[in-house]
Amino acid sequence: MIQGSNYRGRYWHMLEDGRMQCDLCPRDCKLHEGQRGACFVRKREGDQMLLTTYGRSSGFCIDPIEKKPLNHFYPGSSVLSFGTAGCNLACKFCQNWDISKSRDMDRLMDQASPEAIAIAAEKHNCKSVAFTYNDPVIFAEYAMDTADACHAHGIKTVAVTAAYIHEEARRDFFAKIDAANVDLKAFSDEFYYKLTGAHLQPVLDTLIYLKHKTDVWFEITTLLIPGKNDSDEELTAMCQWIKKELGPDIPLHFTAFHPDHKMPDIPATPPATLIRARDIALKQGLHYIYTGNVHNIEGDTTFCPGCHSPLIVRDWYQIKQYRLTDDAHCPDCGFHLAGRFDKKAGDFGARRIPIAIQDSRV
Repeated sequence: MIQGSNYRGRYWHMLEDGRMQCDLCPRDCKLHEGQRGACFVRKREGDQMLLTTYGRSSGFCIDPIEKKPLNHFYPGSSVLSFGTAGCNLACKFCQNWDISKSRDMDRLMDQASPEAIAIAAEKHNCKSVAFTYNDPVIFAEYAMDTADACHAHGIKTVAVTAAYIHEEARRDFFAKIDAANVDLKAFSDEFYYKLTGAHLQPVLDTLIYLKHKTDVWFEITTLLIPGKNDSDEELTAMCQWIKKELGPDIPLHFTAFHPDHKMPDIPATPPATLIRARDIALKQGLHYIYTGNVHNIEGDTTFCPGCHSPLIVRDWYQIKQYRLTDDAHCPDCGFHLAGRFDKKAGDFGARRIPIAIQDSRV
């Protein structure tokens, strides 16, 4: 197989001035010979765009699907998770900065072909494979090839992404994805520009595309940072937009920030902020609101939007109760729960299992 620094990437064109423009994401990096894009992993070499991390990973781990977080995509199931290195955003608050901001390709010691990943997922009885830890948009070709291999083995695919991607690549990428968690970092362009080096509108465009042009099941996560994106006004505006443009059934996860990377002086998000955000979202008519990175059983639990009965009770990533009919309706009032569900919840629990993948083809 062709991998690493020899893999020819897609999504680029030549400019009249001799530079090469990357068309993968809205950064539109314009590269001279030998230069890398802002993501660091896409490199111009002659008249080719190379993906330098194809077939290389920072590690493989089996997680509960709720850790992605996805609460409405086969609850209790296990997911084989992996990422590479680099990122096309520059979040000052990144919680995985050691991976996403890595410039050390030697840290990508685990190598695996798409087929080997699919076989490993099948061997370990994983329901799905997740492209995560860093944004799969920047290793789209590797993720898409892996998705094809997974589907051939009956394995679902999950993308954990900031959704900062151009139209052509977006169409190709999400055609291979079964579920996604989209990181909506804030609801102001000022926040995006100052704290991520990106813009809000392309992310909103991707969310609208997912809802209206695909069958991808997706959920949204917003990391609440004290004083930056947690005001009542911004949260209300965001929830109103979600309900109007995406509908009330898109699950929304509010998660807690902890001081890290370039924002060590910002305090950790108090649990009360997450509870306040959850209350705002519910008052705006959204059906499924969760809290993350804090211990809050109510914020982990899926309630019926019709009669408010607890249907899936969670304690962290452990499912304590699963009350759905075989066709995913509330047994009390008959309300249909949005998502993808098996007749019974999975029993993987809260484990985290690092694994090694042996692949003779790399």
